[in-house]
Amino acid sequence: MGIKKELGKKIKQYRISQGFTQERLSELIDISQKALSSIEVGDNFVSADTFDKILSALDITSEELFATNDVKAPEELMKMINQNLAKINKDSTKLEIIYNLTKSLIK
Repeated sequence: MGIKKELGKKIKQYRISQGFTQERLSELIDISQKALSSIEVGDNFVSADTFDKILSALDITSEELFATNDVKAPEELMKMINQNLAKINKDSTKLEIIYNLTKSLIK
């Protein structure tokens, strides 16, 4: 898979995981929905300015976006999980989802 397609796929995965529609993310980063779609399917490459806006809107780093499927140490994963939990500590709906997800993993 080429870099445009791989990057577009990762952007789409992060967008969906954070609950953004293409329409909403495209508004946040000030490009058309069609342009975002073209980036996500790998037809167009993202500009540096749009790339910065995507990182900011999705609250991710370039390292996260370009990371391969390397396995992280449990300590590092726990730190990242706790950082994410701290961001949503007052949202009972999201916390309930996380609780149910972690509970299902224990079974």
